[in-house]
Amino acid sequence: MERVSNEFWRGVKIGVDMPHELKGLIPSVEFYDKYYGKGRWKASTIYSLGIGQGELGINPLQMANIICIIANKGYYYTPHVIKQIGRHANTTRNLAERHYTKVSPDHFTIIQDGMQRVVEAGTARIARFDSLVICGKTGTAQNPHGKDHSLFVAFAPRENPKIAIAVMVENAGFGATWAAPIASLMMEKYLRDSVKRHDLEERMLKGYLLPLQNKSLENPGLKVNDSTQVKPKNKKVSSVALLTNDKKKK
Repeated sequence: MERVSNEFWRGVKIGVDMPHELKGLIPSVEFYDKYYGKGRWKASTIYSLGIGQGELGINPLQMANIICIIANKGYYYTPHVIKQIGRHANTTRNLAERHYTKVSPDHFTIIQDGMQRVVEAGTARIARFDSLVICGKTGTAQNPHGKDHSLFVAFAPRENPKIAIAVMVENAGFGATWAAPIASLMMEKYLRDSVKRHDLEERMLKGYLLPLQNKSLENPGLKVNDSTQVKPKNKKVSSVALLTNDKKKK
């Protein structure tokens, strides 16, 4: 599992042109031997890694890059912030080179089918717009310190994809509640150059998502189930990784 995961750049640095990139964590045999003791762990210790739980560590850029690989059926380009400055192209990371996994392209079709159904008939129906075919997956990251984190990853359109995105909204609950609509609006703006779903856009912009914990509420009489009822004092920071390219698949 560790070898295959590393092919998708989980647990290793991708090489983005930003400082302080983190590599995440794909636990190895040595990791579990050190933590539990050699021969003292088994399959039931690690099966939760298959659904993104347990000791797995991954950042939003890695999530977006995995979606690029799925969209392109097996390859990606090195993510970058700077393509060129003036007439000087960024030549430090060979940005035109395709990086391939060892997974056959045929195996990605069924994954794309499932991600398309998530948007068309599953938990991410709120991400749909126009007749565009979107492939996505919602997620809810368990948080032992408060409300769970809202996650959503997607790419669009399915054929000849132009954009891949990963959104994490802290302490926001289910992926379909906040992360999916935020990502959907960003994809709509990028692909259509405008947003038609103004009610959804307004709800996302006015949402208040500071941690809704008893100690953080000055007025205990406020309803915390509907976070839009609380007047914000500060903006809530969300993590977004967005990979796009007009000339080639990303």
